[in-house]
Amino acid sequence: MYGKQTQRAIGAMSRLAEVWDGAQTRLSAVDIAQQRALPGPMLAKILTSLAQANLIVGSPGPGGGYALSRAPAEISFQEVADVFEREDPSNLCPFGGGICGVGKNCALHDKLVEVQRTVKTFLAETTFEIFRRAAQDEEIDAEAVAVIASVMPSAIAGAIANDNGKSPRESFRVRERRPL
Repeated sequence: MYGKQTQRAIGAMSRLAEVWDGAQTRLSAVDIAQQRALPGPMLAKILTSLAQANLIVGSPGPGGGYALSRAPAEISFQEVADVFEREDPSNLCPFGGGICGVGKNCALHDKLVEVQRTVKTFLAETTFEIFRRAAQDEEIDAEAVAVIASVMPSAIAGAIANDNGKSPRESFRVRERRPL
């Protein structure tokens, strides 16, 4: 329900949330790219878009880098998706609007509307606080983990779920090298 740019932006923002200390710690684009296995040139464009949307702040030069513009608990996934996604009702239908909206809806229409509604709710209600808490080994709500696991890439969801008996921090380090 959202594209690769949004996934990669969430990956980058999640790394900034992990190190959040009131925006004192800044990470370079290279650090973020390495930590999340993201392509550098694409990440640079994503970070520019996030900065223009006032979701992150950047400082050039030595000691510069990127940080979240607000506390992780104040930034929802929906805010990130809004930067990169254009809502187009024809994207919902696998027939590209060729059937739905031109007479009777296709057999998948109602189910896809339900999925879209679920994803929108997830994006609106989930904040980057979950990554800050996971990085600091704080307990995370099991229901939130279940929701994330249902719609997020497995590398992120598995890290949060504290799988294989590892702490969230250890689990995430093992998995963070995989592309989102």
